[in-house]
Amino acid sequence: MSTIQNPILTGFNPDPSICRAGEDYYIAVSTFEWFPGVGIYHSKDLKNWRLISRPLQRVSQLNMLGNPDSGGVWAPALSYSDGKFWLIYTDVKVVDGSWKDCHNYLVTCDTIDGEWSEPIHMNSSGFDPSLFHDEDGKKYFVNMVWDHRAHNHSFYGIVLQEYDPEQQKLVGKREIIFKGTDVKLTEAPHLYKSKGYYYLLTAEGGTKYDHQATIARSRNINGPYEVHPDNPLITSFPYPRNPLQKAGHASIVHTHTDEWFLVHLTGRPLHEENKPLLDPRGYCPLGRETAIQRLEWKKDWPYVVDGNEPSLHIEGPNIPEVTWDKDFDEKDDFNKETLNHHFQSLRIPLGDSILSLKENPGHLRLYGKESLTSKFIQAHVARRWQNFEFTAETKVAFQPTSFQQAAGLVNYYNTENWTALQLTHDEEKGKILDLTIYDNQQMEQPLLGNEITVPEELEAVYLRVNVRTNTYEYAYSFDGETWTTIPVTLPSHKLSDDYIKGGGFFTGAFVGMQCQDTSGQNLHADFDYFLYRSES
Repeated sequence: MSTIQNPILTGFNPDPSICRAGEDYYIAVSTFEWFPGVGIYHSKDLKNWRLISRPLQRVSQLNMLGNPDSGGVWAPALSYSDGKFWLIYTDVKVVDGSWKDCHNYLVTCDTIDGEWSEPIHMNSSGFDPSLFHDEDGKKYFVNMVWDHRAHNHSFYGIVLQEYDPEQQKLVGKREIIFKGTDVKLTEAPHLYKSKGYYYLLTAEGGTKYDHQATIARSRNINGPYEVHPDNPLITSFPYPRNPLQKAGHASIVHTHTDEWFLVHLTGRPLHEENKPLLDPRGYCPLGRETAIQRLEWKKDWPYVVDGNEPSLHIEGPNIPEVTWDKDFDEKDDFNKETLNHHFQSLRIPLGDSILSLKENPGHLRLYGKESLTSKFIQAHVARRWQNFEFTAETKVAFQPTSFQQAAGLVNYYNTENWTALQLTHDEEKGKILDLTIYDNQQMEQPLLGNEITVPEELEAVYLRVNVRTNTYEYAYSFDGETWTTIPVTLPSHKLSDDYIKGGGFFTGAFVGMQCQDTSGQNLHADFDYFLYRSES
């Protein structure tokens, strides 16, 4: 048995849903407004994981044009039954306010990395849906129900309804089977059958530091459900010094070696110096991540081994370790006709009129579109921050003739929070490098009057960001050898869930390449390579 170190999926990989198919293990995670939708990771040993699939590849499966920040794909649920994979997901159209407009869908595929089916609309009554395959062949759909009424708690309860795969629709009576505990905010339902009981696993307390996983059981799938005598199953709330915070939103797997494990959401906060431990508990620029814990059974109840707080290290299953080659090149030279799985765009796929890997072979060409504040069409390709310390670098060729044209390196949380080092144009200086900061919709350009003039004859400029845990800095080079650091130190915590509008958003920091042309001339930028190198 090997030791597993947590988290197993670093960087923005929240709401894990684990699934076993034979001796293979898969985890599906939320992607929110990033396209393609859903990330699926594969493991043979629960320790070593690789990103193997992004199933929602087509606009017909997922059209998020105009979706709000932190809308889109919430909490996918992956299962394997009848010789195929079943994926349930939500597309959330309204995030703020009294309503949560969201639509729940089902897609299937015979293979995890194949072409997934067109979606079947299931319902729109709430989010965090999942599908349970009972031993008698029946299938049941569960989700939390959203209550928009002014004087009610918005989390109404967990609804159950049978799904008929022949008719491809929900059938029969809708029944609320669980109202949750007094912790409230009951969501993320997953059903399991074992030891003669149905086990209903939910998340409660919200997805910040109060988060927990609650489990209940019943002899009847429709309830009533009794709550675990030592609930919650897992939480970090009473343990503020635990480096794995926000523990909750979990799912369970029974291995082919007859062992039980729980995967759960977690966050690793950075603590600000001289701030109190408890409020705020810190900021998580890597977003919400995925960790794993070992389960044991006592009196037909599951318990997390060593208590209900997350452990940094656990004993792995009785399975030989299987390692993978790295699933992305540290330096991507854009020599393939498709982007690797780690790159995503915002809300929609970027078609040939926006993105090309063929127009200038060996380069990623982006045609300038809308600004980084747009919820519609951004020419923006990025990947997650997955380390507290890393370097990202690119080389960009761009010939702007207007201040409305800009291209470069971006560190991005959402449309209201990002920084960008971009090539652009100044009427007096010509081609320049400028730094733009967008901080909760407040714009700053700290190099005002000291923008870097770029020689007009220079075709391309090298851009770099060095992220060092609590801070990050940009740098540039005209020859790829001599680098100059931009004299502005930026705080990492401002690209975290916990900072955005005082907290409550759901993604994580990204680093990537973007080209904008708000003049509408569609001027393109060519990116020669993109490097992401962990320094920690």
